[in-house]
Amino acid sequence: MSGGVDSSLSAQLLACKDYDLRAVFMRNWDTRDERASDVGCEWERDWEDVQRVCRYLGIPCQMIDLSRQYWTRVFEPALDEWVRGATPNPDVSCNREIKFGALFDRVITSPKQWLATGHYAQIAWGRDGQDYRPKLMRAKDPVKDQTYYLASVTEAKLRQALFPVGHMTKAEVREDASRCNLPTATRKESMGICFVGERGHFDEFLSQYIQPTRGNIVDLGGTILGQHNGLHRYTIGQRAGLGGRKSRTFVAQKRTDTNEIVVVDRGDHPALMCSSLTVRDWHWVSSVPSQRIDSEEGYPVICQIRHRMRGIPAQIRRRQEPPFPGKHLCEITFEEPAHAATPGQIAVVWDGDWCLGCGRIDKIRTLHGPSETF
Repeated sequence: MSGGVDSSLSAQLLACKDYDLRAVFMRNWDTRDERASDVGCEWERDWEDVQRVCRYLGIPCQMIDLSRQYWTRVFEPALDEWVRGATPNPDVSCNREIKFGALFDRVITSPKQWLATGHYAQIAWGRDGQDYRPKLMRAKDPVKDQTYYLASVTEAKLRQALFPVGHMTKAEVREDASRCNLPTATRKESMGICFVGERGHFDEFLSQYIQPTRGNIVDLGGTILGQHNGLHRYTIGQRAGLGGRKSRTFVAQKRTDTNEIVVVDRGDHPALMCSSLTVRDWHWVSSVPSQRIDSEEGYPVICQIRHRMRGIPAQIRRRQEPPFPGKHLCEITFEEPAHAATPGQIAVVWDGDWCLGCGRIDKIRTLHGPSETF
């Protein structure tokens, strides 16, 4: 339980059934690293809300400190990516490494136990040959669907996972929580990253860990337009914020070899429109779904390179070739250009509502030409 309404109602729904329930709250970030005190921290309010809901439902709860595991398995790898100029997605790693990793391994000790969360996702069971396997499926609410963030969780963990609100919309969750008088029914939704808080403080936070390295901001022709204080402060597609210019500029590339930010003057510039991706460290949620991933035509899928974007029809092909032999490379070719694909981010593919898997975006080919490999 996180202290939010989604996990609170998940507990309520399970409490109405014949389950032996206990709640766990994850503490993933130790703020004493920044200010030598935990007083007034956001996690304290979350933990209080979890305890209030559990008292109301009459179920035991405990806090589990996973801050060390989060630091080594999520934050440090993400920090390495930011230093190299890529843009990682810690939320995807957190679900794989912490929630359905360290936490799962600690609390699930029997095949007759399940880990339930407030994720907006569903699991469908179907036969694959002689085996009966779980499929990760989109939630009923297309806006809140969180299968993007669960796409690197293993099938073994999904076999013992429950998503009680996946068949509901957010409005229905709020309505049911209010009808049940849950203490968190009217709590506002948090949109921050767990170790940063609200996203508006992101640059300030990262600057505590990454030494600023000044470099040039240039246009595609190499003309210097300004300077930046670190590649980690920018991501592809965002406004560059160059002062003194009448027209807007948008980040199109981050050149790690020259420490340059390349900008263009239109949000729909060809340098921002991606035709295909090379994705490494590919993870299939379950068995490889079709032999067509090894064909020249590829396997038709719907792809998202960000959460809450419109899925784009594409073809995925499996590749195991230089320069990264054995790294589970896949190539994704879009039927229409994808805007602002970003190295380090996660590409996820679906067959209809069935989430197949994901990988880390490594090389981008835009309508203007190829980008740098990270």
